[in-house]
Amino acid sequence: MPRPFICRRVWFQPGTTYFKPAGARMAGLLEVVLTVDEVEAVRLKDFLSMDQVEAAKKMNISQPTFNRLLRSARKKIADAMVNGKAIRIEGGNYKMAGGDGTGPMGQGPMTGRRGGGRGRGGGRGMGWGGPAMVCVCPNCGHQEPKRPGVPCASMQCPKCGAPMVRGQ
Repeated sequence: MPRPFICRRVWFQPGTTYFKPAGARMAGLLEVVLTVDEVEAVRLKDFLSMDQVEAAKKMNISQPTFNRLLRSARKKIADAMVNGKAIRIEGGNYKMAGGDGTGPMGQGPMTGRRGGGRGRGGGRGMGWGGPAMVCVCPNCGHQEPKRPGVPCASMQCPKCGAPMVRGQ
């Protein structure tokens, strides 16, 4: 049986959760998903210039785990910059710091494995766990199952030909 996940402590909830290359159209734009705990690792190490041991303690994880988290985040950021992909921030294995899990500014609750137990990427079309995602036609309301790796905006409604949008 695998070892249970330990929630990482996060002190900062990002206010902006989506970044895209300037001038790029949303249709057909590829994304990388950064988890909230990965963003926290980058914030502590690169933005606040914290030592890895100190930052790991702040997040309630070991230094090797912090290093893996940081390397993963940096690789995703580099992939987005080099290949012109958008960055979406969501999910992760974290709990907001604060006695009640709401964090320093009262945000939350953001608890549980990968943002509510939905698996890597928060169940957003990655093919792992979570509620089934659908693409919806804004014109006629027709619904199609979301295909992993295919943005809804790149799909056309089979009934009326309009571009689809992501539904819940």
